[in-house]
Amino acid sequence: MRVLGIDFGIAKIGLAIADNGLAQPMGVIKNHQKTLTKIAQLVEQKEIEKIIIGLSEGKIGQKAKEYGNQLERITGIKVFFQDETLTTKEAVAKMIEAGKKKRYRQEKEDAFAAAIILQAYLDKTNV
Repeated sequence: MRVLGIDFGIAKIGLAIADNGLAQPMGVIKNHQKTLTKIAQLVEQKEIEKIIIGLSEGKIGQKAKEYGNQLERITGIKVFFQDETLTTKEAVAKMIEAGKKKRYRQEKEDAFAAAIILQAYLDKTNV
């Protein structure tokens, strides 16, 4: 089963993909009006069967839920939510440990956070 992971943010969105239970960072896109369409195209191209969106607390969490509902309507693919507490900090810590330079970390942290969110969901559900 191919699964898409999303680290939702107001300014940018991190993307990860999993095939056969292993999440991998894909990239980061700017969040703007056409982002839903871009993700819908990606879902179709990559033959995604399930979407996981990181969910935080407060207003950003509510926006992530609204985004997930819109994405589900557009794609017809079921969207699930996974707690994303401290995933960006965890992603940065892992990249520092791996010796990644600061600029690389800043550019990729959301994609790595999306992979952490997605892997947590996969591990929890044994997908």
